Amino acid sequence: MINAFGCIFVPDFPLEALLRAEPELRSQPVAVLEGKVPLQKVLVGNEKARHAGIEPGRTKPQVEACAGLVLRNRSPMQETAAHAALLDCAQSFSPRVEDRGYDTVVLDLDGLEQLFGPFPKIARALARRTSALGLETQVAVASNPDTAVLAARGFSGVTVIPEGKEAEQLGGLPVEVLFMGSIEEEGEPEAGQLLETFHRWGVRNLRALAVLPDIPLSERLGQKGIFLQQLARGAISRTLVPAEPSPVFEEAIELEYPLVLLEPLAFLLNRLLEQLCARLEARALATQELRLQLELENGHNTKKLFLRILRLPVPLLDAKSFLKLLQLDLHANPPGAPIVKIHLAAEPTRPRTAQGGLFQPPSPEPEKLELTLARIEAIVGKGRTGSVKLLDTHHPEGFHLQRFAALQPPKPGGTNSSSSSPTAVVTALRIFRPAVNATVTLRDGKPSGIACSGRQQIKEGEVLWAAGPWRASGDWWEQEGWARDEWDIAVRAETGVAFYRLVRDLLSGKWSLEGTYD
Repeated sequence: MINAFGCIFVPDFPLEALLRAEPELRSQPVAVLEGKVPLQKVLVGNEKARHAGIEPGRTKPQVEACAGLVLRNRSPMQETAAHAALLDCAQSFSPRVEDRGYDTVVLDLDGLEQLFGPFPKIARALARRTSALGLETQVAVASNPDTAVLAARGFSGVTVIPEGKEAEQLGGLPVEVLFMGSIEEEGEPEAGQLLETFHRWGVRNLRALAVLPDIPLSERLGQKGIFLQQLARGAISRTLVPAEPSPVFEEAIELEYPLVLLEPLAFLLNRLLEQLCARLEARALATQELRLQLELENGHNTKKLFLRILRLPVPLLDAKSFLKLLQLDLHANPPGAPIVKIHLAAEPTRPRTAQGGLFQPPSPEPEKLELTLARIEAIVGKGRTGSVKLLDTHHPEGFHLQRFAALQPPKPGGTNSSSSSPTAVVTALRIFRPAVNATVTLRDGKPSGIACSGRQQIKEGEVLWAAGPWRASGDWWEQEGWARDEWDIAVRAETGVAFYRLVRDLLSGKWSLEGTYD
């Protein structure tokens, strides 16, 4: 096979999109309703529902009497998310993917044999990956895109059609397969009339259409008839029209009944997070930002939106960690009203790459560190955790808290000068609150001895070394101006030499110890 194209087709797509959001329903008879109340009709049902006599077109009152039948309304949001997952699956194998409608994608398999093995193995891998994303599909491989589409829509499971065997393998398919999905949407408003004409002629399958004489067929049906015959023969060759990858990964679910408690919400969030992580993993991506949007009941048939944004210090791909972080955030910031719709989005980014070194200090795993900080913040309050960053000022204790991140090793061939990469935090000075009063002996204007009743190890000692003074305490443009002198001193203590920050208030003349150096 010189050229090869694969097609992934999702039969009963509205039903599969719903079962992807509620996989526990696969063991029950399920039917999807379409239309406005009270004129809702059955759009599609699963095999168990068909065995129970549920057929498309029946009204809701007609099928409600069926025991054990689960009815769900068609959800455009879930269908959009399922279609995006289908594209993600195809684009994880090939960069050239054509979007043929909500239920069908075609991908170019040329050159993929060296990466994934022979084409039958690639087809089976496609089926497994779509199943892991929550969709049961039919996969086909052929030498041209349209033959792959017809085979995927006509044969269940995995199908591989060798080059030159297209007409033979497609011959047994019913002629209705020509008018399914996107082929019908691309400009065949009289599809029903054509299908009726084929039935009057006795053309029931593609083999019968393929052997019709070309000229009489053209005289009766024009160029459209010739086109359909070429499709039946598997003789149309064309190039793909690649689809652009989606910049945002989104999952959504509409609830049958409003949610009030956070515990059932966590169960649904876990499902959405697992689907998002599976899609990101299929594309070899991670995320550094999650956006949770909840639609709330606001009374009088009105709704309001509740938005929470979770920003992470490094790219992560762990559904359990994401779920715990969202739970902690929602406990601290509850929605405050019943929830009727959940929308979760992830901004994709490249996963972090880090290589440890023998001489680098160990650092905690970013996932565990983020969870630990979130738990601490839930106890002490928002904005009270982080690492200290000094401000560009002479004001005492001029600092603010910034987001704490573990030390990341430098990239090969790079430097640590990038402001976006986390840096190690070293606490060099421990501050006494309140400051400890001290009695200081001066010699030539410098501290030579110190006595401090608040510190047992330096009740009375000789200053071994002193550096300073540094005029500080306030910015020069402030009215109070410079109000203190600061010295760094070393004294002999019980455990050896200790270093302190010694401060003199210029207004009162009092001395105090404000910190100790480690």
